[in-house]
Amino acid sequence: MSALLALTASLLWGLADFGGGALTRRLPALAVVVASQLTAAVVLVAAVLATGGIGDATPMLWYAVAAGVIGPFAMLAFYRALAMGPMGVVSPLATVGVAVPVGVGLALGERPGLGQAAGIAVALAGVVLAAGPQRGGPAAGPRVLLLTLGAAFGFGAVMALVAQASAGGGLLLTLCVQRLCNIAVGGAALALTLRRTGTGTGLGRELRGRLPALTAVGLADVAANGAYATASHSGSAAAAAVLASLYPVVTALMARGVLDERLRRIQVLGAGLAVAGTLLLAAA
Repeated sequence: MSALLALTASLLWGLADFGGGALTRRLPALAVVVASQLTAAVVLVAAVLATGGIGDATPMLWYAVAAGVIGPFAMLAFYRALAMGPMGVVSPLATVGVAVPVGVGLALGERPGLGQAAGIAVALAGVVLAAGPQRGGPAAGPRVLLLTLGAAFGFGAVMALVAQASAGGGLLLTLCVQRLCNIAVGGAALALTLRRTGTGTGLGRELRGRLPALTAVGLADVAANGAYATASHSGSAAAAAVLASLYPVVTALMARGVLDERLRRIQVLGAGLAVAGTLLLAAA
């Protein structure tokens, strides 16, 4: 059951990434982040109230607040990268952010094993190759790579912070606080942007027109988090992490099937190495 739940999380995360990236090609990335997270927050608040999860509040929730502040910027960078570059390259590269929790462990006195060291080396090689250092085809330019790696670092930081916040239990409340802070930070940035550009009315109509898709992205993300959390507590946490880390494959396959993205062989190799490095880090 744990393996099935982890694979379900991988599928849902991959679908959410594809949906968010596709929406960002038509809507401002920040608007997609805020709108989809709003839906997720509604579901999480209802779940916390229904389960009495508010009683799990501890000072450790400040880590969730920090994760909620970082999260919108990471998602904004990721969605922009998905909109600007080939999804089959961007999505796998973003998974190298798993190196951040590893770095936190090193700072706390842990020492990397052979698998972790190999994972870091393989992932870095994937980053270089997936950039597409050949002419022709959908290359991931410097700006796309910077956005993707920035998103990866942000996602890794969020993973580490959420892990700290939920160390004493209360994962549902941790995720709820994180999403509410996502909305507060992202919403404030969006409001300032709309005030400066004066495009709020038109954007509101566009968001309403794509509300079902935005809702689907938000709910898929929430369901994926729930499935992964359950999987990690009902079986081997390492195995669950490995299986859940396969979500970039879903995004890449969706981009190939729906958007007909065609990548060069060296980019496919680089994306594959990025995923392989992530799996080595997660399994170590």
